[in-house]
Parts: sequence; structure tokens; C-alpha cells
Amino acid sequence: MPKITMIGAGSAVFAKNLLGDILQFPELTECHVSLMDIDEPRLLTSERMAHKLAEALDVNPTIEATADAERALDGADYVINMIQVGGYEPATVIDFEVPKKYGLRQTIGDTLGIGGIMRAIRTIPVMLEYGRIMERVCPDVMFLNYVNPMAMNTWAMLKATKIRTIGLCHSVQSSYRHLCTAVGVDPDQVNWTCAGINHLAFYLSLEHNGEDLYPRIKQKVASGEYRPEGDRVRLDVMLRIGYYITESSEHLAEYVPWFMKRDRPELIENYNVPLDEYPRRCERLNARWGQMKEDLESGKGFDKIRRSSEYGSGIIHSMETDTPRLIHGSVLNHGIIDNLPRGCCVEVACHVDKNGVQPMRVGSLPPQCAALDRTSINVQELTVEAALTGNREHIYHAALLDPHTAAELDPDQIYSLVDDLIEAHGEYIPPELRERRTPWNAARLQYLWMAPLKE
Repeated sequence: MPKITMIGAGSAVFAKNLLGDILQFPELTECHVSLMDIDEPRLLTSERMAHKLAEALDVNPTIEATADAERALDGADYVINMIQVGGYEPATVIDFEVPKKYGLRQTIGDTLGIGGIMRAIRTIPVMLEYGRIMERVCPDVMFLNYVNPMAMNTWAMLKATKIRTIGLCHSVQSSYRHLCTAVGVDPDQVNWTCAGINHLAFYLSLEHNGEDLYPRIKQKVASGEYRPEGDRVRLDVMLRIGYYITESSEHLAEYVPWFMKRDRPELIENYNVPLDEYPRRCERLNARWGQMKEDLESGKGFDKIRRSSEYGSGIIHSMETDTPRLIHGSVLNHGIIDNLPRGCCVEVACHVDKNGVQPMRVGSLPPQCAALDRTSINVQELTVEAALTGNREHIYHAALLDPHTAAELDPDQIYSLVDDLIEAHGEYIPPELRERRTPWNAARLQYLWMAPLKE
């Protein structure tokens, strides 16, 4: 039976979904599950959850819980990564509250934008530490990364370690469904293709019984017949570029410079952009975790275990049983998408069997789609470079090129914001990136440009 290790298993609500999926496969019911987290009280809750889950499913896995990463990873066949470096408090709160002082607002802040940049800078070094352990104790492992910023973290892991890695998200397999329902078609009967980068992948086709559904969908949106409150940004962008994007409107609003402007409050209102949405979600998730903890401590178990849409369990099952499966995941772009940079992190269809995950070639994206993706890839590449080289200058460069940040702040404000965030995050930032290396004084440079020219 395979050994499946969950890093960051204290995320008990998400861990329950993934573990429930795994244990519903008959071939995996006796697997070895190793739960690892540095927060031992949360780890204890997850250990109780795992036992209650096994009891509800009437299966008999081996379950262990440990705060020792080397023990958890030793001999692992699969590692599922769910860590959140710095947690909601203080890290996520800092990512939102410090930019607010500059008038820079965010919705989710975990994928792109200044929040996504800082989240990657905190997370990549920790992931690489686990990578080095895995290279010693389980070099043939399959690493399933669920941690945002997905593209940056997966890119860094694949570039800087020898560990087989795939980035996994739930947006591709679910985001198109409401569009099908809007035109009266069962989403399960729709054939679709999708490619791009994580959270900015495009449904290149949506077909039902040979019919292209896009014309009907666009007509309903353009006429106002279909205009759901929570998806105005994505639908607007679909009409402009021709294709629907995988991740939500609240995400997309901060990946582009068009919908969130501090001097245009009517834009935020008209497009129903939910500012500070992620902190509210974190509060709700913490409440769900608290309720689960209370229920487990009282001896309460689980009634109905439903399979989620996550790809992780299917990958494990396919590799263990040689069952062919098609999934979508984030991998490095080596001859997959022609008009995106070589070596960047792309999200594409992948075939899975006992040989592992095999990305499928796409060719070229529509040029406007590739162009939009490249605006994010620029930020991702510079952030990954900062994390891998210890060059603090690349954090400034990433922030300067971030579409939303650059639309709201001038260069001096961006530099100052980065400095404030690095200082606020303190030891969550690697020491080499906490050291200032700017070779010139930004304030002096500003003076030189703005001072009147002398005769």
C-alpha cells in the first residue's frame, strides 16, 4: 500500500476532502497516511478527523500524525502540500492591511498582486526545504502541490529540485458549469478544452453534441439576460477577448488593471468587486475548523462523505492501478504552449497512468489570450527569481510589473510598499531578502528627476 503524506495537514477542512476522496477508492483503503503539521494542536484535530473519516467509510488505513517532517516524508510515495506559511494571522492580514495604507486594495491576494508576490516569497523557501528532504528520503515521490500562488510555487519547485511535481487547482473542472446551465445544457454532457496558466486558463472550446456553445452564451450575456451578480468581471472580459477564464471574477479583478481603481468607486460597484474578500473567507474557514474541532472532541463523526472535484486522489489512484485518467495541472512549459515563454508554469490537460503525469501539447493560444497570460508570467518569473537567487531587487521588479499594483501606485510608492511588507513579515522572509541592496537612494533619484534643470 502506498504511503501518502499530507504536509500542512492542520488544514483539517481541506485535508478531510482530500483524504475522503482517497479512502473511497477500494484500492487505497489500506494506505499509510502520514499527517504532518508544525502546529501540533491543529495536527491533533486532523488526526482525530482522519480516524473518524476512516470509521465513517468503514476502511482501515494506517494513520500517523507527526510534527517531524523527515519522519513524515521518509519513504513517501505521494506528498500532498497544503501549507500556509505565516497563516491567516499574521501573514494574510499583513498582506492586506499594509497595502491599504497606500490606497492599494485587493480581493484575494494569494495568486498575483502584491499579496501573491509576498505569499510566494514566504512559501517558496519552505517548500524547497521540504524538497531537499524529499530528495534524500523519498526521491521518487510524486509531489501534489495545492498551495497558492500555484504557478510561482510549482515553478520554483520544478526548477530548483529534482522532485516530480504537479500543481493542482479546482477551478478548471468546475468554472464552466454555470455557463452551460445558463443556456439549458447539462454541464456533464459538454466537451471542453482548456489551457493557459493557473487562474488565467481559457476555455478554448465548449461544445454540446457538436454545437459550439459560445455564441449562445455570449448572446445571453451581451443582452443582459444572463448577468449573475458575482461574475460580472469574467463575463465582461469574455465578451472582449472571446474566451471564458477559469478563475472567479474576484480573482480576475486583481490580475488586470481595469476594474479596481481607488478614484473610480463606480467601477467597483458596477462590477460588484468584493474588496477584502479573502480575509472574510479565512474567518469563515477558521469558524468551520473550530466547529469541526468541537464536534470531534465531543466524539461526533461524519455522516455522508461526498467525493470532491479535486484531482489529487485520482492521480494517486491512476499511478497505483494504471487506470488512465485525464486531469488538468500546472507544469513547466517545455514545448506545450508555443506562444508562452519556455520554462514558465502553464496549466494544461495531462494524461495520468502508472508512468505518472504526462502533459499534453496545446500548440498556440489565441494571441490575445497569450498576451494576457504573459502579463502575469512576467510577475511570476521575477518573483521566482527573487526567491531562488535571494535578489531582493527582483521583488521590486515583480511589483513594478504587476498590472494592478502598477495601475494604482507610482514607482517610489511601490518600492516603499515592498520595504514595509518585508519589514512587517519579519522572519517569515528569508534573511537574504530582508537585507536592503538598492544601489541608489530612491528619494535622491526622485529629487534629481524632479529638480529644475540648471542652465
